[in-house]
Amino acid sequence: MAVKTKAQPFLKWAGGKRQLLSEIRKKIPARFHTYFEPFVGAGAVLFDLQPKKAVINDINFELVNTYRVIQNHVEELIAELEKYKNEKEFYYEIRNLDRTQAFEKLTSIERAARIIYLNKTCFNGLFRVNRRGQFNVPFGQYKNPNIVNANVLRAVHDYLSSNEIAILNVDFEQAVEEAKAGDFIYFDPPYDPLSETSKFTDYSLHGFTREDQIRLRDLFVELDKRGCYVLLSNSATPFIKDLYSGFHIEIVAATRNINSDAAKRGKIDEVLISNYDKTLGKV
Repeated sequence: MAVKTKAQPFLKWAGGKRQLLSEIRKKIPARFHTYFEPFVGAGAVLFDLQPKKAVINDINFELVNTYRVIQNHVEELIAELEKYKNEKEFYYEIRNLDRTQAFEKLTSIERAARIIYLNKTCFNGLFRVNRRGQFNVPFGQYKNPNIVNANVLRAVHDYLSSNEIAILNVDFEQAVEEAKAGDFIYFDPPYDPLSETSKFTDYSLHGFTREDQIRLRDLFVELDKRGCYVLLSNSATPFIKDLYSGFHIEIVAATRNINSDAAKRGKIDEVLISNYDKTLGKV
């Protein structure tokens, strides 16, 4: 009997949490109501936890559109992906669509297929756009990329369509407007850069500044006052540790694999910050 594929990330995404899941699992509250993830990205934590009721969000419209298409039109998406070829000339033809008027005429299914294709075949699986919002990562030249991972796409569809999962494309503050006591919020924002040269927030037109980090901290405090369970991951910079000095801060080592310079990939310190002590079982 074939083993059923488990829902898992269908894209490679900067800051993906697969390699931190063992640490994050230790921090999950034993009981909670609705799960909120305002910076869902590739969804590693969502798919690992698989809550029955969740509100997920991301500022990147193309990513959110892809989630919605998988939730509602997965077979049409798979059929569309079957048309794509791992060829350099074809890659640049698809990549450059967002520089033409034809891009606005693409259906939601065609846009979702384009993002998955580019993610699977571009250099290092990196989603990056320029200041005009145009995808600008070069061709990856991989021999046999898994462009049509139908089993994973269907598994994600099964999870998203058989549970109460709302998919939003709003600012992170709006994404948790309905959060109340007993709900669990996991924040995985763009990380505070370790240095100016390490800054990477170009997964959307909207950068994430230190003012945004402060706004997020203020929201963290507000959610704490509401009686929510709140968990946040970020880089272990002095700025972040000072921002959240009144909460539980744990340093964890994480491996970062998305960097154009292989020498800069490797272990770095990150933080997991919570407003509750799991060992005591209380906020």
